[in-house]
Amino acid sequence: MSPLVLGILVVICIGALGFAFVPALAGGGRAEKRRKALKGDVTVHRQAVSAQKTRETRRRTVQDALKAQTDQLNARKAKTNLRSRLFQSGSKTDVRAWVRNCIIFGAVLFIVLFVLQVPILFAAVFAVAGAYVLPNMYLANRRKSYQNKYLDELPNAVEAIVRGVKSGLPLNDSIRLVAREVKEPVRSEFTRVLEQQSIGRTIQEAVEILFERVPLPEVNFFIVVITVQQQSGGNLSEALGNLAGVLRDRKKMKAKVKAMSSEAKASALIIGSLPLFVAGAVSVISPNYLMPLFTTNGGLICLGVAALMLAAGTFVMNRMIQFDY
Repeated sequence: MSPLVLGILVVICIGALGFAFVPALAGGGRAEKRRKALKGDVTVHRQAVSAQKTRETRRRTVQDALKAQTDQLNARKAKTNLRSRLFQSGSKTDVRAWVRNCIIFGAVLFIVLFVLQVPILFAAVFAVAGAYVLPNMYLANRRKSYQNKYLDELPNAVEAIVRGVKSGLPLNDSIRLVAREVKEPVRSEFTRVLEQQSIGRTIQEAVEILFERVPLPEVNFFIVVITVQQQSGGNLSEALGNLAGVLRDRKKMKAKVKAMSSEAKASALIIGSLPLFVAGAVSVISPNYLMPLFTTNGGLICLGVAALMLAAGTFVMNRMIQFDY
């Protein structure tokens, strides 16, 4: 073997031994860096997985609390007896006084019909129907009016709570501010919440009485936000701020639907009142023309059938112009 080839082989062996015993020369530092980076990636991945699990657990907790709260409030909404409807209309009349007033109204209506020489049987039927239908229509209109006034002021109350929470006030003090500053009927309802807290109820139990007076989705939203925040935590001011925006958007949608349906309502009002207007005009022009309707049995039957058909048509038109939003 020539000395040149032998020298080359010796150099290669020495280099191989050097690379074997000195890892830094073979990139051992980069390998260590890769191991540290891999370890850091594993730690970050574990933290991300843990945070994801925490978010999923909190989301399930919020969903369970939301479902339980909604089911409970819907169960309360299903109880629509006379006492509940009187309470929800803002009336201070109790059930006994309401029934007594309905009976008195029916008796007066019967006397008026009897004086007008309507047969006793028909007068009794009309009096009973009027004593039941007319007071319930009045109660429904008053209940709806109370709810509309409540919804008009509720966004202002929620925004007042948001401002109080952002300024550092506790939730109870913010509710107390609402009970002192906002308009009726929201003021009295939040005062009832404070009264419930004063007798030992929690804030979750106290706000639920708002739904008893006004069983509407908007009030349900507010109760659910308060309840879920108390159970699961979170940014209350942000949640209530978003709720206030939703309430105002629903209010705008309600006004838009009312404006778009005003033409249909006007048409229904004209069509419904036209038979009564024509009958009144004919009675003034020719008083004896419609008298057989009131003086004969056949006329009274026809008059009753016409009244039922007019009521049915009015009911159908009323349902046609009612929109969900």
